[in-house]
Amino acid sequence: MISVEEFGPLAVITYDRKERRNALSIAAMKALTGIAEDYQHRVDITCIVLAGSPQAFSAGVDLKDPERWSLDDKGLDERRYISATGTRMCKAWEELPQLTIAAVEGLNVGGGIALTLACDWRVMADNAFLYVPEVQIGIPLVWNTVPRLVNIVGASRAKQIMLLGEKMDGATARDWGLADWLAPAGETVARAKALAEQVLRSPPHVVKMSKQSVNAFANALNHASTFMDVDQAMVCGQSAEAQQARASFK
Repeated sequence: MISVEEFGPLAVITYDRKERRNALSIAAMKALTGIAEDYQHRVDITCIVLAGSPQAFSAGVDLKDPERWSLDDKGLDERRYISATGTRMCKAWEELPQLTIAAVEGLNVGGGIALTLACDWRVMADNAFLYVPEVQIGIPLVWNTVPRLVNIVGASRAKQIMLLGEKMDGATARDWGLADWLAPAGETVARAKALAEQVLRSPPHVVKMSKQSVNAFANALNHASTFMDVDQAMVCGQSAEAQQARASFK
C-alpha cells in the first residue's frame, strides 16, 4: 500500500491501494499516519514528496469501508476515536518538521484534498481535477481542514468549494492556490523532486525552522475553530439523509 524511496535527504512516499481509486480506508489512513510519525524522528531527511497512484491521488474517504461506517455496535468514545482517524492522519503530516510536497495525478477528492492541504506545497498534473463532495454526502468538511482551506483560498471561495461540490481543473486550482505548480501528466513527482532539490541547497535546520515559523503563525487558531468538527460529522453522518446520500453517491 505504501512504498518509500530515499535519495539522501529526500524521501518519496507513494500511497497506492491499487483499488477503489486510492480511497482512504481506515487501514490506509493508519498506514499514512504511521509513516508520517516514523519520519518525525528522521533528522537526516529534509524534504518529503507524497504521491498517489498515476490515476488518482485519492478518491477521498472510502464510503464502502465497514470499519469506518459500521459503528452501530460501538460505544460513543470508540466511535469518536474511529471518526477522528483522518484528523490524526492530517495532523501527523502537517506536523512533520520536513518540507512536504504532494504530487497529485488524476482525481483528488474530499479527504484526499484534506491530506494535500496538510502538506506544505502541492504539484498538480495539468489534466487532474479535484472536488469536495462532503456536503453532498451529508457531512461537513472535517479533519481540521476548513481553516487550512480558508488560509489558502479565502472564506468566499472555501464556501464555494464546500457547498457547490463542483469539479475543479488544474488551471483553476492553480489560480485559486490549491495547486502551487502545474506539471504535465505523469511528471508531478519529477517536478516535486526538482523543487525539493532546490530547497536542499539550503541548510536543513534553516529550512525546518522557517517552516515551523510560518506554520506557527498560519495555524495558530486552527484547533480552536475545528476541535468539534468530528463530532459534527458524527451527528450529521448518522442521519437518514446522510446514509441515503452516501448510498446513492457516484
